Amino acid sequence: MKPIAVGQRHTLDFPTDESHTAANFGNAGVAVIATPVLVRFLETAALECLRQSCEEGEGSVGRFVKVRHLASAPPGTVVIAQATVTRVLGREVELALEARAGGKLLMVGSHGRAVVELAPFFAGRGLGRPTEGAPS
Repeated sequence: MKPIAVGQRHTLDFPTDESHTAANFGNAGVAVIATPVLVRFLETAALECLRQSCEEGEGSVGRFVKVRHLASAPPGTVVIAQATVTRVLGREVELALEARAGGKLLMVGSHGRAVVELAPFFAGRGLGRPTEGAPS
């Protein structure tokens, strides 16, 4: 793992459409960007924030997400998702999250990720896939 600096950040823009609405997720009549969609945008920004610090054969996995959905945005809005490293403890990293649209703060929160070696992770020594023949 390469060094991860507190303050390291990554920002991504996500154009939205009707497929991103709460109505599309089963909340009939609620045509605003859905909470799980914003969480996905924020987690993607966090993933990209840490990607530059991963060596070959490493990746990062989510450990926790805590968010507050503060405001709504209609489909067609460009959501700007930003993740900023706030704490590093070995391979454990915490990030502050923000989602904005048109200058309006939509969601804030924190996210924990861990940098892992992918081969052992998927071989069952991490939180990965179940081994062959094991109940899932």
